[in-house]
Amino acid sequence: MHETVVAESILKTILENARQTGAKPVSAIISCGQFNVLNDEVMSFAFETAAAGTFCEGMTLTVKHIPMRATCKQCKTTFEFDIYHPVCKQCESGEFDFEPDAPLLLEEIEFEENE
Repeated sequence: MHETVVAESILKTILENARQTGAKPVSAIISCGQFNVLNDEVMSFAFETAAAGTFCEGMTLTVKHIPMRATCKQCKTTFEFDIYHPVCKQCESGEFDFEPDAPLLLEEIEFEENE
């Protein structure tokens, strides 16, 4: 279950940012590609478990899934790859190359506003 390792790593980064800003984190957004895919439910549980008893306890974590993209060898169109219809959206060719997969990223951390 790599979600636990990811959750712990994300928590460490968020706590580090919270210390630097002096503000409490309330939410975060992470993104992942299709090869670095995370199970949303498992990731949420792993993050909640890792954050228990820390400054991050109770914050929400959103996982954004970035679709796989491919480029057609025939017409050079770049399109979102659909595993259920694996052809170019422009010319219907089945010959394509995959674009690099989106990495696993911590995109955003939202903090409580200081008054």
